[in-house]
Amino acid sequence: MQTILTLLKPRIWAFKHRLQGPLEGRAWVRILLALISFLFWAGIFAVFYRVLHYFQGVEGFGDILARKLLSMVLLTFFSVLIFSSILTALSTLYLSKDLPLIHAAPVAVEKVFLARWLESTFDSSWMLFLFGLPVFFAYALVYNAGPYFYLVLAGSLFPFSVLASAIGTLIVLFLVVCFPANRMRDIFVLLSMVLVILLYFLFRFMRPERLVDPAALGTVAIYLKSLEAPDSPLLPSTWMLEALWPVLTGKRGMVLFYLVLLTTGALSMIFIQTRLARIFYFKGVSKAQVARRALRGRKRAFRKDWTRFLPVSRQISALLSKDIKTFFRDNTQWSQLFLLGALIVIYLYNFKVLPLDKAPIKTFYLQNILSFLNMGLAGFVLAALAVRFVFPAVSIEGEAFWVVRSAPIPLKTFLWAKFWTYLGPLLILSELLIVLSNKLLSVTPFMMALSTITVFFMVFGITAMGVGLGAIYPHFDIENMAQVATGFGGMLFMLLCVGFIGSVIMLEAGPVYTIFLARLRGEALPMAHWIWIILSFASVAAINVVAVLWPMRVGVARLSHLEK
Repeated sequence: MQTILTLLKPRIWAFKHRLQGPLEGRAWVRILLALISFLFWAGIFAVFYRVLHYFQGVEGFGDILARKLLSMVLLTFFSVLIFSSILTALSTLYLSKDLPLIHAAPVAVEKVFLARWLESTFDSSWMLFLFGLPVFFAYALVYNAGPYFYLVLAGSLFPFSVLASAIGTLIVLFLVVCFPANRMRDIFVLLSMVLVILLYFLFRFMRPERLVDPAALGTVAIYLKSLEAPDSPLLPSTWMLEALWPVLTGKRGMVLFYLVLLTTGALSMIFIQTRLARIFYFKGVSKAQVARRALRGRKRAFRKDWTRFLPVSRQISALLSKDIKTFFRDNTQWSQLFLLGALIVIYLYNFKVLPLDKAPIKTFYLQNILSFLNMGLAGFVLAALAVRFVFPAVSIEGEAFWVVRSAPIPLKTFLWAKFWTYLGPLLILSELLIVLSNKLLSVTPFMMALSTITVFFMVFGITAMGVGLGAIYPHFDIENMAQVATGFGGMLFMLLCVGFIGSVIMLEAGPVYTIFLARLRGEALPMAHWIWIILSFASVAAINVVAVLWPMRVGVARLSHLEK
């Protein structure tokens, strides 16, 4: 254990330095992060508390529904932890940059493996504590659980996470021997994307909105009876459920048995994977050194310099071509397009199945209200996409950023080339979402024109903030680009986008409502109202200009101060 702790000390010291050292150099950053975390936890807790409180009011089925919900939550956590541990184990055990130094140390292979596996377990399991604790607290409060529940929870969470991490690591150990690790990560990223898409489609096409239809109550009753079926006794999520549920409901159960089962199962998996690592680990490490082979089809796809036909300078044309090639060469980037396609389909399908004719508000009013709110919803969707694709646009240069600094290209040109690269796809996507959703809602021509123009200009601000803030908070040394969006800069970008979109919607709400009522009643607006409307839309235009120019200028200034 002393050797394993020595191998873990750099990671422990780095963690302590982050907690004790200055965060981005400013104290208000800590306060902002603490506030965001508190609001996130409070939101999850409030949702589950209200759902569980409602379940308790359902006579005969309340406890069944609450137990089934907890079972689904635990099974979801366990499945996500396995996928997360697979991806994390691939990076930590086979693809990290410090592995040559660690493997050169006079340490037994199983000790190196255990130290790296503990790091991987921590990296893949923190999500369980972040997302799970508010859920468990909601159950404890609704069912008036005592201190015994928290002891059982603490005793089951750790072996539960270890079991999922060990299963994922065992899968990696066997597969890396057959395939190079750098290819396996791409394969599992694609598989996880496909799984998420399939589950999303399956849930959405079940049409849960039918549960509010009284005509379907017979089907719901049959479904509720099926909830009484027991869970699989072979799943660790069932073991944790059987340990927690008797404590919550005050009934007799084999709590100690399932706690011991979780603990012994985790210890057994650690022993098994350590023994197997002695045989398979270094074989996988050796295969991980094999370089990727470029695909011929991909070379042919980018052989022609099609950017020369664009009305831009040669410098911007070269940067555009480089960014597009970089995007499609990174499987973790272009694979997100599958998820994007699923998002578009589900987004539009939600509008198609809306029961507008059963709403208590007149359909004409409801259609236009939803169309106006749809502008904000489309803006939030674009912001979520921008934090994943646009915000890491500068960081994706990595350690090769020195090439950009040494090239005869101004940093201002470099950032604006990034801006134009992502602006076109986001504009097409935004207009596709807003126009098709408005068509499904059958809105008036005025609302169609207003929403189309508003979203069109909001994309400029969202894209500029993504590029600019990505330049203000770059991460050139990060290995996984997906982690760039989870830092302080990514959270600040989302907060600014929420404020930007909310400001535009609020400034347009009053004038749009006034114009809509005047057209509906056939009345003419007085001059004072027209002045107010013009000032409101002028303020929207000013906010859009600031959202485009300010982050780009600050981003150029920040990159200029970096060392060459």
